[in-house]
Amino acid sequence: MDILNILFALASIGLGAVGWLAPGYTMTLLDLKKSGDSNMGPSEVRAASGALFIGLGLGAILIGGPVAYGMIGCAWTGAAIGRATSLVLDGTSPLKWKFFATEAVVGLGALWVNFG
Repeated sequence: MDILNILFALASIGLGAVGWLAPGYTMTLLDLKKSGDSNMGPSEVRAASGALFIGLGLGAILIGGPVAYGMIGCAWTGAAIGRATSLVLDGTSPLKWKFFATEAVVGLGALWVNFG
């Protein structure tokens, strides 16, 4: 189970690094557009889709207990619920389904390993 927890934390860190270090790529992938002269779009991606998930994964590794790793599950399952809501209310796309699958696997996997 320790290996799975480390893998979930590394997934959070790795995927977060993409948002943090490559916000332009992330915005293109997510079909987000920069608006006018504002640089808030890349800033939001770096923070909310990037460094937040790095902090989540690193925090779990540093704290090291089931509750810390379980929080990875809570966060990623929350993201999966938000994505599922979008699939129902905003329409589907293959990319949305891929993101939902990733979020659900990491989220529910971390919850199951630590609280199941």
